[in-house]
Amino acid sequence: MVPRYARPQMTALWEPEAKYRIWFEIEAHATEKLGELGVVPPSAAKALWNWWATDPKIDVEAIDAIEAVTKHDVIAFLTWVAEQVGGEARFMHQGMTSSDVLDTTLSVQLARATDILIDDVDALLAAIKTRAMEHKYTPTIGRSHGIHAEPVTFGLKLAQAYAEFARCRTRLLAARAEIATCAISGAVGTFANVDPAVEAHVAEELGLAIEPVSTQVIPRDRHAMYFSTLAVVAGSIERLAVEIRHLQRTEVLEAEEYFSPGQKGSSAMPHKRNPILTENLTGQARMIRAYALPALENVALWHERDISHSSVERFIGPDATVTLDFALARLTGVVEKLLIYPERMLKNLDSMGGLVHSQRVLLALTQAGVSREDAYRLVQRNAMKVWESSGSLSLLDLLKADPDVTAALSPAELEEKFDLAYHFAHVDTIFARVFA
Repeated sequence: MVPRYARPQMTALWEPEAKYRIWFEIEAHATEKLGELGVVPPSAAKALWNWWATDPKIDVEAIDAIEAVTKHDVIAFLTWVAEQVGGEARFMHQGMTSSDVLDTTLSVQLARATDILIDDVDALLAAIKTRAMEHKYTPTIGRSHGIHAEPVTFGLKLAQAYAEFARCRTRLLAARAEIATCAISGAVGTFANVDPAVEAHVAEELGLAIEPVSTQVIPRDRHAMYFSTLAVVAGSIERLAVEIRHLQRTEVLEAEEYFSPGQKGSSAMPHKRNPILTENLTGQARMIRAYALPALENVALWHERDISHSSVERFIGPDATVTLDFALARLTGVVEKLLIYPERMLKNLDSMGGLVHSQRVLLALTQAGVSREDAYRLVQRNAMKVWESSGSLSLLDLLKADPDVTAALSPAELEEKFDLAYHFAHVDTIFARVFA
């Protein structure tokens, strides 16, 4: 993870000490159940929990020193715990494999990370809703292919973003359920040396579901789905970020990122106010999406297990969740402070001489008895004159002067087709669907 794009709460989940604490809980809960089953003395779990009750500091450096010799991280951890607890610690890890600990720990970390991400999305949704309500009826131009199409409102643009991130929230909930599984099934997943009741107990204590069949690892299709979901959320972040970047272009300037006192936009050009936050979000979205591919490639492991997935997940687990957490928080800040310029929106909307009302005239002509082909031709021949004049001519004036048009529609009827409010008749309906 890059500290520049990391926030403390999410980063803390991936610190070595946090990982080792989860390892201990898994081992202690498993030993506790093994004691109830009579496989190990009940005193073993008591010794572990009594030591844990002292809230011991996990000595990461000491564990690393042991691992430098053993070349095995789980064994190094078990050895260090045994040095702290004493002889009863020998009953830890009975019938378990390293994957039981590592995979279950990763499930806990990803589930907890998702809880943070869902909170992030909730904050973003609240920010988007506030600004959408504020600009529910603020007229602006809708664009297709980057070209003026028909009027919309800025509130509708934000309502679309709200609906998209609401879907992202639903996807994150599904991803959390998919990933939050526990596997304590022993070598090759047969439970030969550890009772399934141990797995069920650990799962319940850690708030996980049991993995129905785990080979020696939790199946990686779960992880592929999880990281693919994060990639989709990143795509939604970029969609809104790119919209803001386009709106901030000098010749558009309908909205822009907040520019704080003392902020500098360029080392060379003092006038610059660049959309650096949303450009940064576009870059972060690319990275988060990139983590989905190795997760998909991790699905095809050899037989009951190999460790080709392990090194991949040491990267993508922290990096994807930390980066997405940062990106969601950054986007929330951008939306909350976004500078919005209704006057510029209206000016841009009117800049092409009323071309944005061409469809209404087309439809009115067909309803007046003109064939669609002729109606399209009549409107287009006048619209192209406006287009070629860069909007200095008025479409309404040209239509009123066209005898073929006025033979079907009166000047008053034509003027009615240029009413901006017509396009906003169903804004309430859309808002009710989105924000109900």
